[in-house]
Amino acid sequence: MDTATMAHTNVAEHASDASPLLLHQFDDVHQQSESSILGMWLFLATEVMFFGGLLTAFAVYRLLNPREIALASQNLNVPLGCVNTMVLLVSSLTMALAVRASQLGRRKDVVRMLLLTMIFGTMFLVVKGFEWRADYHENLIPWINFEVPHHQAEEVHELGLVPAKMELFFIMYFFMTGLHALHLIIGIVMLAIMAHLVHRNWFSGSGAVQIEVAGLYWHFIDIVWVFLYPLLYLISAH
Repeated sequence: MDTATMAHTNVAEHASDASPLLLHQFDDVHQQSESSILGMWLFLATEVMFFGGLLTAFAVYRLLNPREIALASQNLNVPLGCVNTMVLLVSSLTMALAVRASQLGRRKDVVRMLLLTMIFGTMFLVVKGFEWRADYHENLIPWINFEVPHHQAEEVHELGLVPAKMELFFIMYFFMTGLHALHLIIGIVMLAIMAHLVHRNWFSGSGAVQIEVAGLYWHFIDIVWVFLYPLLYLISAH
């Protein structure tokens, strides 16, 4: 092993015991940390505007077509949605514990909590996958096999409802939940990378800022679902 490799190894081994590496464009470590957190908040602001636009569009559509929306949303699996809500809330707790452990310099606890958060995130995707699979078998997938459920066909005919408006509900449902699932997959990959880097003691300092930034993204994913679940599953159905 040459001198450069040995030096790099020694730096990696003792990185967590040293102060965070200060980049040249910052005056001090505090400014550097605040800039990292502010950058994530700015990114999340753009995400809030994006999801906010989708939620507003759905709210307007629901206001204009209350009967079709109410009837269509009754086909969603409320218990599975509730289970997924609880899973994500628990994942928020484990993510918060990971952030706290990083602030205290407990590297092993950080890795454990990140792995638990990833497990809960994966559980959410598995449950959602079973839910989507059931939707497919019930012919609720727009543009593929959508048709008004048999138990609702007579009611739709008697009330003079428009099946196309019910299909549009499922278009918005699958788009919003699919987009949320995509963000969740990105979050799981990000946490896997963070857990690997923490395990290898790669970060300068304790890596607390990096874990906190990752935590902000994960909490955003949870908050989006907290809005989606009642809007799609509960409010529209009643």
